[in-house]
Amino acid sequence: MPPSPPNGRVVAVGGDKNAGQKRSSSKQAEARRWLFADQLGPHYLDSPDQPVLLIESQQVFRRRRFHRRKAHLVLSALRHRAAELGDQATFQQTRTYREGLPPDTSGLSVCAPTTYAARRLIGSLDVEMLPSRGYAVDEAQFADWAERRGGRKLLMEDFYRDVRKHHRLLLEGDGEPVGGRWNYDQDNREPPPKAPTLAQARGLDAPWWPEEDEIDEQVRADLDRWERDEGIQFLGEDGPRRFAVTRDEALKALESFVTTRLHDFGPYEDAILTDDRWMAHSLLSVPLNLGLLHPVEVAQRAERAYHEGDAGLASTEGFVRQVVGWRDYVWHVYWHFGDDYRRRNHLKARRKLPKWFAELDPDGEVGAKCLSSALASVREDGWAHHIPRLMVLGNWALQQGYDPVAVTDWFHRAFVDGYDWVMVPNVVGMALHADGGAMMTKPYAAGGAYINRMSDHCGGCRYNPKKRLGPDACPFTAGYWAFLDRNREEFANNHRMSRSYAGMGRLNDLEAVLEQERHRGASAP
Repeated sequence: MPPSPPNGRVVAVGGDKNAGQKRSSSKQAEARRWLFADQLGPHYLDSPDQPVLLIESQQVFRRRRFHRRKAHLVLSALRHRAAELGDQATFQQTRTYREGLPPDTSGLSVCAPTTYAARRLIGSLDVEMLPSRGYAVDEAQFADWAERRGGRKLLMEDFYRDVRKHHRLLLEGDGEPVGGRWNYDQDNREPPPKAPTLAQARGLDAPWWPEEDEIDEQVRADLDRWERDEGIQFLGEDGPRRFAVTRDEALKALESFVTTRLHDFGPYEDAILTDDRWMAHSLLSVPLNLGLLHPVEVAQRAERAYHEGDAGLASTEGFVRQVVGWRDYVWHVYWHFGDDYRRRNHLKARRKLPKWFAELDPDGEVGAKCLSSALASVREDGWAHHIPRLMVLGNWALQQGYDPVAVTDWFHRAFVDGYDWVMVPNVVGMALHADGGAMMTKPYAAGGAYINRMSDHCGGCRYNPKKRLGPDACPFTAGYWAFLDRNREEFANNHRMSRSYAGMGRLNDLEAVLEQERHRGASAP
């Protein structure tokens, strides 16, 4: 693979842009397919030999400071796809997307990109934009489902059941759910085992890891040069590539997960172990979000693992719900609520991200073990599973009143699987409740008791999750009460918050706790 050009020079890999016209008489297949870096799977082409355009835009990394691991994954995936396609692809390495386009774009087609900004770019060009691909149902199906609700609030669980029925996933012959229940969430909330890792507690196999090759070496060299010579900055630390970036790697990762780890996924999917960052999670979010796997094929393979006895029903259902339920729901919410959704700030949270949070605690200032561990996971790998994301990092940002736009941008840049469509609903709607309840019925705020129950962090922490006042008071526990007090007018009449406010009414030291939290400032807890 050629190195990135120093001055935006165009590098073409493969034949001329009209090569594919000799291979197919179909008008759609004749159009060269422009593939974005998250559209790299075979389902984004209309035929196996359709001509392809791939553009590696350096400007993406000039505009925003992404995690070094994320930059590596995206560039590695794009360059691996170009190498696989060979003469079938024209591969452009340029400063901007526009520089990589041919003078006449009328011969290009593209599947609808995954962001508003990219779709606006396509709209300004003479390029055929096809419907989006890579999701369990399309936007028209979601709009029809939302309309059929007749004004009732959108509920992920209802959407998920419709998707299951549409694709006949984990259903009996009469259309009823296997096992008689649609949702086994109650069976998937086990606290962590006493052992330091699931391998020790359950004999769990290690995750499947990819092997780096010469393309990865070239990507790393280019990123080093960008930092050294071109002033491009990255977040976090470099390290071995942990995630699949090719279709073949993605299929291997999927097969390894469903046959060796899926069975243990469910019970411990919400648990956190300090010394077991990966637990039994699939690590498939990266190849899914790069477009290398289709969510329905992933769900179908998990279903087959259940029928073949490799995984239990509760684990399989929980995983299927993540892949074709929650993931698709987030995708559709992103489009359903519109581009202005990202700027909602119902709770009027205005605080700037402190440097130790924004920079992933590089100096080890954070003493709260759960928070320092979550930040270290992101700093070192650009990844943490959904509970550290939501109940540690998101919970902290919610309690402290960090600006939702800044938090969304941070999650997007810092996580290897973070994309605009992923993080806007997950942060604005779920983690920060900045949409006023349009997506979730209550905020995901919790004190130290939850973290103590679902992790092994608190035992070795300088703070006591049962204390809310004093030098060893847990900042999450104290912060929880301060958050409730600050938003009393907003949540006091929410029936799902009634027990919390009743508990707050019984605190005889509330004013002292609130005064303590007012002085917390931006210092690391």
